[in-house]
Amino acid sequence: MLLDAASLYFRAYYGVPESVTAPDGTPVNAVRGFCDMVARLVAERRPTRLVACLDLDWRPAFRVQALPSYKAHRVLGNEDDSAATAPAGIPEQVPDTLAPQVPVLLEVLDAVGIATGGAEGYEADDVIGTLAAAEREDPVQVVSGDRDLMQVVRDEPTPVRVIYVGRGLAKAETLGPAEVAAKYGVPVTRAGEAYAELAMLRGDPSDGLPGVPGVGAKTAATLVTRFDSWAELRAGVEDRGDSRLAATLRAKLAAAADYLAVVEPVVRVALDAPVRLDRADALPAAPADPDRLAALAERWGLGTSVQRLTAALRG
Repeated sequence: MLLDAASLYFRAYYGVPESVTAPDGTPVNAVRGFCDMVARLVAERRPTRLVACLDLDWRPAFRVQALPSYKAHRVLGNEDDSAATAPAGIPEQVPDTLAPQVPVLLEVLDAVGIATGGAEGYEADDVIGTLAAAEREDPVQVVSGDRDLMQVVRDEPTPVRVIYVGRGLAKAETLGPAEVAAKYGVPVTRAGEAYAELAMLRGDPSDGLPGVPGVGAKTAATLVTRFDSWAELRAGVEDRGDSRLAATLRAKLAAAADYLAVVEPVVRVALDAPVRLDRADALPAAPADPDRLAALAERWGLGTSVQRLTAALRG
């Protein structure tokens, strides 16, 4: 199981009232909510290995260089890239009462013995993409509220499924190639790859991706179904004899040629990021450091959440 940690603790922060505090009044709603989500996932899905994947760079240089608009609107102050820095594991525009909770959460994970993983210069999506792509032994479950990660689904050589929690954990959807194909109208034989291509064409304002003007989700799905690869689609734009593109659609794609030339590495998750784990990814049956965990639970008022998590570990 690979957790998109920031996606989950943001959802926990907004899903649990800030009135949930430590004994000294410090909000711990994100920590409590995150621990409760992990406890539920472990109890219901019984992973034997688990990694909480971190954003060590929420706006990687290689993506910004390719497409300067990438997440530019999320830069604090939106003045220059110098404002786009944040502590390790903390993404952009973190609310004032969330930022101090992330180090506490990482301490709890460390005391429990749950592995964390990151890659310098890369996002959590890339950590997940790299670990999923390399897995050859166990089925993989990716937990996230980020649709971008639907591009990692596969059936072979080991199944990779996305547990999509965009509407909350209680309404989580488990998506593989067949489900992604049905949901977005992309070919099932290359659903993950095709979903990424659909996203490139459609764009995503939340990530600063303009997309191709005049090409919406349905047209994008039709295009990625007609072509077997991104390279083939781009070649079709240049080939006026390619009957798969009507003249009006070819004109729209040709007008966006500069964007199409650079967007692929921006949207596709990296499969070769230099991922480092802080420990082996085996999920422990008991806390690695129970005394420290108890002290953290007392200091931050996490008693019931820590109890749920340790109970889930025991099975």
